[in-house]
Amino acid sequence: MELSDANLQALTEYLRKTLDPDPAVRRPAEKYLESVEANPNYPLLLLTLLERAQDNVIKVCASVTFKNYIKRNWRVIEDEPNKICEADRLAIKANIVNLMLSSPEQIQKQLSDAISIIGREDFPQKWPDLLTEMVNRFQSGDFHVINGVLHTAHSLFKRYRHEFKSSELWTEIKLVLDTFALPLTNLFQATIALCNTHANDVGALKVLFSSLILIAKLFYSLNFQDLPEFFEDNMETWMTNFHSLLTLDNKRLQTEDEEEAGLLELLKSQICDNAALYAQKYDEEFQAYLPRFVTAIWNLLVTTGQEVKYDLLVSNAIQFLASVCERPHYKNLFEDPNTLTSICEKVIVPNMEFRAADEEAFEDNSEEYIRRDLEGSDIDTRRRAACDLVRGLCKFFEGPVTNIFSCYVNSMLQEYAKNPTVNWKHKDAAIYLVTSLASKAQTQKHGITQANELVNLTEFFINHILPDLKSANINEYPVLKADGIKYIMFFRNQVPKEQLLVAIPLLISHLQAESVVVHTYAAHALERLFTMRGGAANATLISAADMLPYAEQLLSNLFKALSLPGSSENEYIMKAIMRSFSLLQEAIIPYIPSVIPQLTQKLLAVSKNPSKPHFNHYLFESICLSVRITCRSNPAAVTSFEEALFMVFTEILQSDVQEFMPYVFQVMSLLLEMHKDDIPTSYMALFPHLLQPVLWERTGNIPPLVRLLQAYLERGARLIAANASDKIPGLLGVFQKLIASKANDHQGFYLLNSIIEHLPSECVDQYKRQIFIVLFQRLQNSKTTKFVKSFLVFLNLYCVKYGAVGLQEMVDSIQPKMFGMVVEKIIIPEIQKVSGPIEKKICAVGITKLLTECPPMMDAEYNKLWTPLLQALIGLFELPEDDTIPDDEHFIDIEDTPGYQTAFSQLAFAGKKEHDPIGDMISNPKILLAHSLQKLSASCPGRVPSMISSSLNADALQFLQGYLQVASVTLV
Repeated sequence: MELSDANLQALTEYLRKTLDPDPAVRRPAEKYLESVEANPNYPLLLLTLLERAQDNVIKVCASVTFKNYIKRNWRVIEDEPNKICEADRLAIKANIVNLMLSSPEQIQKQLSDAISIIGREDFPQKWPDLLTEMVNRFQSGDFHVINGVLHTAHSLFKRYRHEFKSSELWTEIKLVLDTFALPLTNLFQATIALCNTHANDVGALKVLFSSLILIAKLFYSLNFQDLPEFFEDNMETWMTNFHSLLTLDNKRLQTEDEEEAGLLELLKSQICDNAALYAQKYDEEFQAYLPRFVTAIWNLLVTTGQEVKYDLLVSNAIQFLASVCERPHYKNLFEDPNTLTSICEKVIVPNMEFRAADEEAFEDNSEEYIRRDLEGSDIDTRRRAACDLVRGLCKFFEGPVTNIFSCYVNSMLQEYAKNPTVNWKHKDAAIYLVTSLASKAQTQKHGITQANELVNLTEFFINHILPDLKSANINEYPVLKADGIKYIMFFRNQVPKEQLLVAIPLLISHLQAESVVVHTYAAHALERLFTMRGGAANATLISAADMLPYAEQLLSNLFKALSLPGSSENEYIMKAIMRSFSLLQEAIIPYIPSVIPQLTQKLLAVSKNPSKPHFNHYLFESICLSVRITCRSNPAAVTSFEEALFMVFTEILQSDVQEFMPYVFQVMSLLLEMHKDDIPTSYMALFPHLLQPVLWERTGNIPPLVRLLQAYLERGARLIAANASDKIPGLLGVFQKLIASKANDHQGFYLLNSIIEHLPSECVDQYKRQIFIVLFQRLQNSKTTKFVKSFLVFLNLYCVKYGAVGLQEMVDSIQPKMFGMVVEKIIIPEIQKVSGPIEKKICAVGITKLLTECPPMMDAEYNKLWTPLLQALIGLFELPEDDTIPDDEHFIDIEDTPGYQTAFSQLAFAGKKEHDPIGDMISNPKILLAHSLQKLSASCPGRVPSMISSSLNADALQFLQGYLQVASVTLV
């Protein structure tokens, strides 16, 4: 694409159409832009448009399009073509920083994000001058430019907060510190001086405080991994200024808004974070500054209001206190009983109260409320911080803190008892206090794993939780109902089983509660209870027998809950449905006729616009469980499932619902594997579509599609063989594509092994030589451990299927004497790397055949390899697996594949039983070796014992004699 006015005009028009609300106009424009992405100059056209376009809407649209283009295409993936040509890459890096800094804020943000995406891949090696270019802009004095640099630096460096330590990371951070730390410190001081100069100018202060927030965030990122020498030497400068900013109170920066945090609050929040980081990680160096920060943050807490805008500040300030009180050498700061009482009274209790804003979220924004409360994304809430502080204080002062709070809990419960309608919030706070006091350690999976022994949890459950849940009106006091259900969920390991069994029918009835939070918590609590383990066999604590009396009510209420307002795609309910099926097993069969139509209707509805990945995943899991459980007792039922599901599956495949395809392929595999005889024609009609290249372009489709093709080969080999010229070239085309990729070569081998195992020899004969050539080329060009392991399994499976001579002749037909090279350079040295019992068994049987059924191995030609090969086989039996991977080898993880592709989500309940192609024919490969050696020895008397005794090492000889003994065999 040329950088011409005509192309710029055309691009402008297409971008305008992508903003059109009409899908008939929008979609073709999006498709067109996608189709020209690979053209040279395309990204430069977008950047030129950003400079020249008059219409601001088009500029913003171009900046977002450019950022998404970079996000999708900048990373270079091994084995895949480079999606952006080198000239464009260089031109982008040469121009983007300038363009970003001279753009309006809205566009600056998009380009800054694009720079950080490029930086993540190219900085510092391929973009060494990026930092210098940015740092030089600090001199400009223009804070629009400076803030652009700071924003970009923040998005570049924030990954240091979660990267694993490595020498590359340290080298990069050192380079950043050498270039950036001093200019950042100078800028910090200059900005503070300007704040004092412009103390009365609101406009200037807003810009300067935006800079200070970014500078404080950069300080956090650069200090996270370790304490840099530069910051240690300049601690006085940073900490003194942080402290004075923490105590600053400039009325001009206060906002009228009660919800949105202002710049001053955001800056103080970040400074609390920075102080907490130093208190936790560098307490020795920070010790001199700590007392004044404790005082400042304490004053901040007791003077800050309850408004929502202060939530982040208060929660970070409390988290700072929590991190300090856990450190042994700051214990003295909290020892005084008056200090403890004061903290409890002035910080913890007020911040545990259920505020009007919480009530509003509970009723009107239940999804967000649940996410924060259940999933731990409440990290920046006052309540969560107050709980963490209670936990921190209990580390050294469990007795006194428990006593102080017991008084509060009792008085709150008394207040509630006087007038429940008015004072229900007192009980809510009491339950919260008990929960935070009692929970010493918890995990998402198991709830509370360690509890405070000074709190009687069962007694509190019986006296204060059950009465609320037993109340006939399930819609009364919804917040307290949610609290009670959450209490059961949290303390499920501490409350005895008989009490949990009392709670289960109450939870089932609360699935019908009008409040989204209440019925969601009820579903979640049931799901968690059903996964608890206990008893001698470590089976589920709540058994199917325990649940039988409630099965009908449970299933009925769960499905009804999906039709309650606000819960049509509630992932907690769907997960509870899945878990109930899994627990009840055969007990669900009577309900399947009514359940399956509901699941398929739901699937059809969500496929129109998939927006809840977890809900969709559990929906497919539930369908798999229905199929598995029903067909286990009645295999013929598979056809009725196919009738129910195929219409929806066809719709999904025709509409190209990318998110659902990997799931559909897995469920189809499961259904296909249930068939015992020939597969139905409906499957064969679909077969050609499964080989279409477009399906294989999407990474997430590859594992389930390979499995589906394997199921076709396993169950429909006869039908495929009948149309071999039609079907096999397509299958081999897929194999060839997969083998070329380091990420997916193992999937290529799965497919190839199924072709070898299931198709009759005459169908494959004409392709065998080409298959070997493709494999040897890949081995020569880019050998990896994963490839070699899969290749060894394939060679030995081929040997088992077509005979040892068949393998030797095939390899030697490609190049004379090549078979000897394969045995010497690949099989003997690498066989120890093969892992997995079935894979090892295939290799053992294959190598046994090579040793005993391949005359060239006994002839002069390959004779010298015979004993080393036998030694390698005994090693495969007896030595531990060799799991070393060369240092220079790099495997691409599924997670590393580029964005915007549906990642493969394995369905647990669509799982495939490991298939053993050798099966029961050979149960013990060691005995097979003994009998095969006996047969070989009989055909050439004297040779085998002399080869073994002269060349096998002592340990291997001893193991071999053991096999011969067990098999009652002697060699002649």
